[in-house]
Amino acid sequence: MDYRFVGSTGVEVSPLCFGTMSFGSEADEETSAAMYRRVRERGINFFDTANVYTAGRSEEILGKLVVGERDDVVITSKVGFRMKGGPNGQGLSRRHIMQSVEASLTRLGTDRIDFYFVHTFDPNTPIEQTLRALDDLQQQGKILYPAVSNWAAWQIATARGISAREGLARFELIQPMYNLVKRQAEVEILPLAQAERMGVITYSPLGGGLLTGKYRGGRRPEGGRLVENARYADRYGQESDRTTAERFAAFADDAGISPAALAVAWVMGHPGVTAPIVGARNLEQLEGSLSALDVDMTPDLRRQISGLSPTPPPATDRSEAVTGNWT
Repeated sequence: MDYRFVGSTGVEVSPLCFGTMSFGSEADEETSAAMYRRVRERGINFFDTANVYTAGRSEEILGKLVVGERDDVVITSKVGFRMKGGPNGQGLSRRHIMQSVEASLTRLGTDRIDFYFVHTFDPNTPIEQTLRALDDLQQQGKILYPAVSNWAAWQIATARGISAREGLARFELIQPMYNLVKRQAEVEILPLAQAERMGVITYSPLGGGLLTGKYRGGRRPEGGRLVENARYADRYGQESDRTTAERFAAFADDAGISPAALAVAWVMGHPGVTAPIVGARNLEQLEGSLSALDVDMTPDLRRQISGLSPTPPPATDRSEAVTGNWT
């Protein structure tokens, strides 16, 4: 296993991060434990969870599984989305963050969270207040590094500037959506991470299952997120997404590589990505993603795959940003 550094933190992690969103929902405790053992066998030491995953059950199950090897694994969790009804049950206020981290630590059965994500942007709370709370948690040793998910690049850059100005702990890890049909992160988030030496763990490398090949030819499987979850069906409902998926599945067939493995390997091959997050409902699904570790994603192969989907437009209207011809 070739481990990678998370930005400039000095923390080394596996090139795949195992996401535990299915723990306690699609995967019961026994299946969750089997998947945990399997990824540890492959050398994965990086685990992603959140307080909202199965209303806290994901954290509880992961906490039980890491007993005896907590110092050998790197754990993330998150705060921001609603955890209870009524006022103050969500957001990034100091109050909500302080309450949420204590609850997550209890469910995980640990004294610290390695990377603690703000899970969403909170327009009702000043960024300074959120950053100060995270800095205090770092000073207390309850989190080791602040992290950010689902923020725009300008919001992340603004937060990093505030941290520098005020001497606060800064975001060290970003978690954006990124896959062959959702490439918006290439425009500003990934360049920002590379310029600022920030780590990046990306979610949905399989596009909610669209890039696994099981939807080719217009097929509609009995199960899967694109069938069962309206949010995912809408997210990947564009005709262009289906066209890209069809081209990709055919390419994978010609290359003799499973579409799932190739899709994850393509994400893993971006120089700005530390580790894609892979999740599964069962061991069979898991093996498809783990096979990405065996794919030789050369620059030429990655370019060929990238050509199967539209390249997102640059962050400015200047064509020079694409061609590099500034003369």
